[in-house]
Amino acid sequence: MEDQEILGLLEKRSEQALGEVERRYGALCLGLARRLLGRAEDAEECVNDAYLRLWNAVPPAKPQSLGAYLCRIVRNLALRRIDRQGAQCRGGESYALALEELEECLASPEAVESQVETAELTAVIQDFLDTLDGENRAVFLGRYWMAFSYAEIAARTGLSQRVVSVRLVRLRKRLRKYLTERGCL
Repeated sequence: MEDQEILGLLEKRSEQALGEVERRYGALCLGLARRLLGRAEDAEECVNDAYLRLWNAVPPAKPQSLGAYLCRIVRNLALRRIDRQGAQCRGGESYALALEELEECLASPEAVESQVETAELTAVIQDFLDTLDGENRAVFLGRYWMAFSYAEIAARTGLSQRVVSVRLVRLRKRLRKYLTERGCL
């Protein structure tokens, strides 16, 4: 079932919509939550909470991309949980490591999560992402949005883990320069 059909079911308040959402996006959402939270039980709870948020949000929300909208809900719920539990608790350290890599690009490492959420910085980072070719954008977003490991990014892009690592270093340098040029640092 396509996204527009699922959205139509959500607008009609049909419970079939949640089954279709789970069938189409369940594995993606669960994988994202597991990478961020580390524990399967926490990830499952987070995804279930995301389904409830989606149910309550649509309508009135009409997302252009249901998958991206749902992943954003999952990610935000997982980050809130990490914030409550502490990044080192229960395996959240893989996401904490990804954020540490970005700290060198941001002005205040103590507040990385809150800075990334500010509208101004988000807009500048979006502009930066628009300057990247598809492969570099996939590498950057895979690491810093989806919290994929280097191995997962390599498998998805066909690059070696070493190339992924080098690209991420170069992309972080480019991001830092981009942010500095725009007065964000």
